[in-house]
Amino acid sequence: MNRCPITYEDCGDADYSARGLNLLSRGLETLAPLALSQAQQREESLVRMEKMSIQGVQPKLSAVFERKQAGFTVVDTGGKFILKPQSAIYAELPENEDFTMKLAAMCGIETPLHGLVYDKNRELTYFIKRFDRGGRKEKLPLEDFAQLSGKTRDTKYDSSVEQVIAIVDTYATIPLLEKIQMLRRLIFSHLIGNEDMHLKNYSLLTRGDMVKLAPAYDLLSTTIALKNAREESALPLGGKRNSLSRQLFTHYLAVERMQLLPKTVATVEAEIVALESHFSPLLEKSFLSPLMQEKYLRLFKERVKKWKSE
Repeated sequence: MNRCPITYEDCGDADYSARGLNLLSRGLETLAPLALSQAQQREESLVRMEKMSIQGVQPKLSAVFERKQAGFTVVDTGGKFILKPQSAIYAELPENEDFTMKLAAMCGIETPLHGLVYDKNRELTYFIKRFDRGGRKEKLPLEDFAQLSGKTRDTKYDSSVEQVIAIVDTYATIPLLEKIQMLRRLIFSHLIGNEDMHLKNYSLLTRGDMVKLAPAYDLLSTTIALKNAREESALPLGGKRNSLSRQLFTHYLAVERMQLLPKTVATVEAEIVALESHFSPLLEKSFLSPLMQEKYLRLFKERVKKWKSE
């Protein structure tokens, strides 16, 4: 029996579940494979890089979903989806990111529509819907934290978690609410081994009169993807990038720097740690290989065990 790469549901002999297809387009009955192989997607990413508004270490393509063709089409501009093929360097990044984003949603982190789609060779590409696009080609104002702090792509690591919080305080319409959400993302990223949350991986989105954190993106366990991960955090917290403790997050950052109530901090913390009981069942349904599942589970259990003991 097949599992749907969009929802992880059993889908019999079909490639996708009905619910997965409906998430892309109501009443959709089939989804065509991507016309490009993984190698071709990576090549197209390099060719189109200068024309696109999305860049980064992972190869990315801009795409639209066309109902008549029942599939994704790669475009230079006007895309409403981002496609991320397999990396030529790091193993299983699409499967890693998809599982991690689903896990994040389970603990209350806002995520856009995302999933995995088969290419013509039945290899998997990750897709995510752009959240800065409205109806009728409307573009919602979106600024990442590098832009907001005067940094560039080359200096996106030249900051700190404290400065990230200062940006939220300065620009968010209701800073208190966004700081609670930021704390949730920071603790989550620590426990799942996401050591690459630099300034360009956080953004503020303007919807109407509200400026708030954009839905989460680029969440994955970099620790299991890298052979020799050296740091626990891309941005220092309390001057440290390693040996980050529970106290550093819940007292120094949350209470002292964010000025959150201890009761609020305890609630956020409990909701994330509660993922422990859901982690294995979801992981087993994911499209990560058994070896990568084992690495991810071991890392998560070690981090949670250390968190609880502190």
